Amino acid sequence: MPYPRNHGIQSRRIGVLRFLCRLFDAGVLAVILGLMALIYMFVYGRYTVHRHSDHLILPESSVIVASDGTRIGRIPLPGSGYRQTAKLKEMPELLIKAFIAVEDKRFYSHNGIDYKGILRAAVNNSARMRLSEGGSSITQQLARSLYLNRDRTIFRKLNEASIAVALERHLSKNEILELYLNEIYMGRGMYGVKSAAERYFGVSDLNRLEIWQIAVLAGIPKGPSVYNPADNAERSLERRKIVLGIMRREGLITEGEMREAVVSKYEPPGEAEDGPSAVSYMEASLREASRVTGIPVNKLRTGGYMIETVMNKGAQSALDKAFLRKELFPPDGKGSKAEAAMVIINHHNGEIVAMTGGRNPREGDLNRAVLDARQPGSAFKPIIVYGPALESGKFTPESVLPDRPYAYGSYRPQNINSAYAGQLTMSAALRKSANAPAVWLLRQTGLAYARQFASRLGIELTDEDNNLSIALGGLHKGVSPLKLAQAYSVFASGGYYREAFTVRRITDRHGILLYEHAPAASRVISARTAGEMTAMLRNVVQEGTGIKAQMNRPVAGKTGTTELDLPATDRKANRDIWFVGYTPEWTAAVWIGFDRTDRDNYMTAGSGTAAALFARVMEPALRQAQR
Repeated sequence: MPYPRNHGIQSRRIGVLRFLCRLFDAGVLAVILGLMALIYMFVYGRYTVHRHSDHLILPESSVIVASDGTRIGRIPLPGSGYRQTAKLKEMPELLIKAFIAVEDKRFYSHNGIDYKGILRAAVNNSARMRLSEGGSSITQQLARSLYLNRDRTIFRKLNEASIAVALERHLSKNEILELYLNEIYMGRGMYGVKSAAERYFGVSDLNRLEIWQIAVLAGIPKGPSVYNPADNAERSLERRKIVLGIMRREGLITEGEMREAVVSKYEPPGEAEDGPSAVSYMEASLREASRVTGIPVNKLRTGGYMIETVMNKGAQSALDKAFLRKELFPPDGKGSKAEAAMVIINHHNGEIVAMTGGRNPREGDLNRAVLDARQPGSAFKPIIVYGPALESGKFTPESVLPDRPYAYGSYRPQNINSAYAGQLTMSAALRKSANAPAVWLLRQTGLAYARQFASRLGIELTDEDNNLSIALGGLHKGVSPLKLAQAYSVFASGGYYREAFTVRRITDRHGILLYEHAPAASRVISARTAGEMTAMLRNVVQEGTGIKAQMNRPVAGKTGTTELDLPATDRKANRDIWFVGYTPEWTAAVWIGFDRTDRDNYMTAGSGTAAALFARVMEPALRQAQR
């Protein structure tokens, strides 16, 4: 039996109603999802910017300079990049307008999202059937750079838009633009237009940029590794032409200026004239800067600080060059090479004029120049034996000391090769580096008095050092080249202690002075003691164990050796060799040895090698410093 006609009409009506209901449900769902997206955009961006407001303070490479203002080096940011920031007022107007014209010409009229730009990009991408344009505003690019990764997902784009809107509420347009121009990656590890201008053109003052250089910079963000002129000059030129065309259409330059800028030839600048590598010096100055300011080292590295040091560029260069000469050092061991460290101090003011903590050190390497880990051997005798004896007033350089074997309980010190003269003057005992007279003299002067004398020279000994073996440099903890040079500088300066330092002044990224070294000197030993010690130490260099330290000027100093003393090794095997000495101008300490001394890695060279290295460094260092 056929259905009535009105039944078919009713069925169609029910279908339409169902469709409309589904359409209504979809509309409601779309509205809900839209509202949720709007709420999310409002909340997420606002929360992110508020929660991570520190991201708005850009890390900036701190700079360390030598005493003459020469840059020793810029400290890389995490990831080995560099950034120098500049205020918007330090940038030429044409540079600012060029970036806006190329990247976001409606920057000043949108609220962080350029809807017209997004629509244009969508139409162009559809027409080309590929994703060639992004439509991101400058604010969106900044949001992505500061807070997000570069994943091309809808969720990441939503977050980017949310943060961009929040940034527009939180900052002014000029603040956003300034952040963008300092944050943007410009290739070759350079962040920001100031770093890029210096890297690609050798221009540190942005107002000195030429039109063609501005066009090159404005073209780089589209593809930093593709369009920077150092890596791809041809692609950079093509991009420059496009940017100049945009600048001309926007009325930023004239037709004549555009033609001239198109044909300007790019020539890479010479490498920046940094001072010597001075890796150890930089590390030491950073740690000192942290100590005197209370700012953690990692923040000092990325806070855009200017750390002015007292490094003498000529002295540091001479030191670095000498330490690269293999023939000046003992032969390598089976598993490692002999290492070395040296510190040079201006004893007239306490300035550490040069330092290295190793042979060709690299960032992060051990800084042996400041590590209290080595036995000083006989180089310690002036500090713990002869200096205290002279200061006590009971002995003079002509005082006669017994030079024969003695037993002090279980301790039985011996001279090298068991050779004894019977008796020696104090001056002769120091010159010959005889052990027996040194131990006898320390016992006569007294351990407590001698330790207190060493303390005045900057060397604090431990309770474990309260024994006569310290007369021969046998210390529980060890000592650093820096501390030995500091101690000898008291003899060199006529009895005054001046704390050795590397940092003269520290300013922050705004040029505000945070710290300035205040020179201070205090008399810690008598001028008589200092003078007599200097005379004796000059005899050591003229006729004794330090003869290889002789130079074209007066030199006073003392060698030091610690023996390996391991079974089945060469009788002449040594663990550490030293020379500590001074000229009228500077005091220096040299240490040579293996980081880990064992049966396969030891030296047969004596302390004369260290004395010779002292002369090989100090002579050219003083000559260059006086130019």
